[in-house]
Amino acid sequence: MKTYRNLYPQIIAFENLYLTFRKARKGKRDRPEVASFELDLEANLFQLQEELATRTYAPGPYRNFYVRERKLRLISAAPFRDRVAHHALCRVTDPIFERRFIHDTYACRPGKGTHKALDRCQHFARRYEYVLQCDVHQFFPAIDLAILHQKLARLIADQDVRR
Repeated sequence: MKTYRNLYPQIIAFENLYLTFRKARKGKRDRPEVASFELDLEANLFQLQEELATRTYAPGPYRNFYVRERKLRLISAAPFRDRVAHHALCRVTDPIFERRFIHDTYACRPGKGTHKALDRCQHFARRYEYVLQCDVHQFFPAIDLAILHQKLARLIADQDVRR
């Protein structure tokens, strides 16, 4: 397995931060937090870049709310500035992880999504007589973070990226 190093300079590059700002604001331009960030865009991006470069960046508090989609779900939304930082990280690391995902993973992946997942589900439903439909309760909170960090360290050697 290939180990990736020196990714952090790509993540904190101004061009990457600008491109990820544009991606993060898509569909959210009417929100006051986004408009405020964009009002002084250059200064906000330079400040975010400086904090990332000096390792003083700290995520802000999440906004929690509930959505009812068949069942009640707690949604935790990051501040817009944190979304820009998150998109900057993902823009560099997503291609590394994308190659390792199984074909039938559809959430949050380019070229996938709900419609393709439903098409694939129909394909399997026509092919197989039985289907197991399940939702693993509290799956992500139950993940052993020490094991996850160990596996991640083998793939991404750049400590700044892992931090």
